[in-house]
Amino acid sequence: MNELLEQIANCIEFGKISRSSPYPPDMKDQDGADELTKKALDSGLKAGDILSDALMKGMEKVGIKFRENKVFVPQVLMSAKAMNTAMEHLKPYFVTGEVKRKGTFIIGTVTGDLHDIGKNLVAMIVKGNGWEVVDIGTDAGSDDFISAIKEFPGAVVGLSALLTTTMVNMEKIVRAIKDEFPETVVCIGGAPVTQDFGNKIGADHYSAGPQELVEYLAGIKKE
Repeated sequence: MNELLEQIANCIEFGKISRSSPYPPDMKDQDGADELTKKALDSGLKAGDILSDALMKGMEKVGIKFRENKVFVPQVLMSAKAMNTAMEHLKPYFVTGEVKRKGTFIIGTVTGDLHDIGKNLVAMIVKGNGWEVVDIGTDAGSDDFISAIKEFPGAVVGLSALLTTTMVNMEKIVRAIKDEFPETVVCIGGAPVTQDFGNKIGADHYSAGPQELVEYLAGIKKE
């Protein structure tokens, strides 16, 4: 791998945002994702290669570490900040179409549930793996998801819930989505959610965590 790309991937993995960022301590006064991404573009590296071989590589490692309980929420948040800083340099290339997204992923926490930490973690890791993420927030009902699908045809949908009392609302939302958009892939997840529950309500996929979802999405063919 190109040395610059490897350095950017390391910055994403360890949450080094910029030279001025004090975190992590062992990378103090070193260039971060901000400076290195700009340097990579200035040196002639393609934006698509920076996305796939640096940002996505770094976030993949973060996702795996999170699954294995080797890093926790604060570290994931720092990695996401580093990734978002780097993405600012790549935005113009998405606008021109030079860099393509893998697809669009709509995510929301279902009706009656205001918890968003799990949803946000999933959104960050999915985004870091090359997907356009549309976050419709918390307490999202069938109409909210259907409106988003109409705006982003062909998107994959993710439903999140943290409570046993709110996860039951997933069934109504899944049914409404499937009634109007039978081909839409619907994924579910959250602390009380299980594979058996997913099977019962007709969801296409259940993920125990963000990395499992990313790996599932990688197997979905996109136009």
